[in-house]
Amino acid sequence: MPISSPHELTLGDRWYLVHTRPNSERKAELNLKAQGLTTFLPQIEKTIRHARRLSNVRRPLFARYLFVSLDIGRDAWSFINSTIGVSSLVAQEGRPAAVPFGIVEALLGHSDAGLTRLDHSLAQGQRVRILSGPLADFTATIMRLDARRRVDVLLEIMGGAVSVSVERRALAPAA
Repeated sequence: MPISSPHELTLGDRWYLVHTRPNSERKAELNLKAQGLTTFLPQIEKTIRHARRLSNVRRPLFARYLFVSLDIGRDAWSFINSTIGVSSLVAQEGRPAAVPFGIVEALLGHSDAGLTRLDHSLAQGQRVRILSGPLADFTATIMRLDARRRVDVLLEIMGGAVSVSVERRALAPAA
């Protein structure tokens, strides 16, 4: 018998979007789970600079948002708005607005060990943002992808272009 995913939906369930209080995504997730709800908080690993030091941290992919699974015809949902860490359940005309099919499922498909990978569809010539490492928050152009999960990017710094090799998982498509 296959083991079901902790994010697997049952018949009638849909994913809904929860708007959280500032910097309270994890708190809201824990409190919703404690109430028996299935949640999904997509996260990425990001490098932050503070006091001349670099450190890798996990941050929500969508600041102030997480997903919750509900069957609004079966489940009570009004208590979600009063959950600690939650600002509101995203609604339209007084009813929770379901996330279109495929969006959360695609994010779940690209998630592993709590981290969502954004590097699955990278291509040569594409503009990317570097998420982690000493070059975090720079944008670059992909020059070459290799089989060892390394990517050569062309980084434009101080009026010049420099070729740099970075890990594939440290990249995300630039907006």
